[in-house]
Amino acid sequence: MIAPYGTWQSPISADLVARQTGRPNWVGVVGDEIWWTEPRPTEGGRVALMRRRPDGTVDPVLPAPWNVRTRVIEYGGKAWCPAPGGVVFAKAAATLDHLSGGRVAFGIGVGMFPEEYAAVGMEFKNRGKRMDEYIDAIRVLWRDDVATFHGQYVSFEQMECRPWPVNRAIPLHIGGASDAAIRRAAQKGDGYFPFVYPDQELKVVLPQLIDRVRNEARAFGRAPDQLEFTSGGARTVEEAKWYAEVGVHRITLAIRGKTIAEVRDELRRFADQVISKTTAL
Repeated sequence: MIAPYGTWQSPISADLVARQTGRPNWVGVVGDEIWWTEPRPTEGGRVALMRRRPDGTVDPVLPAPWNVRTRVIEYGGKAWCPAPGGVVFAKAAATLDHLSGGRVAFGIGVGMFPEEYAAVGMEFKNRGKRMDEYIDAIRVLWRDDVATFHGQYVSFEQMECRPWPVNRAIPLHIGGASDAAIRRAAQKGDGYFPFVYPDQELKVVLPQLIDRVRNEARAFGRAPDQLEFTSGGARTVEEAKWYAEVGVHRITLAIRGKTIAEVRDELRRFADQVISKTTAL
């Protein structure tokens, strides 16, 4: 449950997902090895990251229960692969951007639950430092024809990440409300996706968070107007106008429809009633 929006039945069924993930995918070259993802229905339905070594042996990069499957997040929207070193995420994101003609933007965050990191065998306490380094590493992969990066948590030599993103970069929108998230957005982000807790006053907290990021950006020598701000919650023209006034550039919508037809109808109504009347904001 995501208060105050309630719960709903997802139109994405297990059968639909299973039909789309029944074969090896995301084939790429990492150094002298070939990497790909492979469904493992006998291992809890996970998708394994596999590699073929130069001597011909094939083994998983990380053992069960590690799962590289990209989840569909129906509220907020974020995708991030915490291991190994953001390389898999960089490859998947670049391919998606290439196929969509440069329309991809990613919202990323470090998360707040130790259990998520324990599930993939990673330390929780250094997640912020690791995220900062991952951001630098994946941007090198997208930018350079042949990329090399050596850091504390990420290291690779002469790696290619093809197909490249259309603009040789993908906008990264940093999510969160902590001091670290605000600093990360101001220093490294292309945008910021603030998080306002349900028990907080939106019209007080949201402008404060946006102002803090803008001020931090100035402190890092960046122009605040280079950052894009995303938030959610507007369902009327009046609400959309308020978000624009406080500096929000993009609005996300929590879908309430329970079937694909209902979702389509809801999006059409929102386009007619709100989007068409606020394009100039």
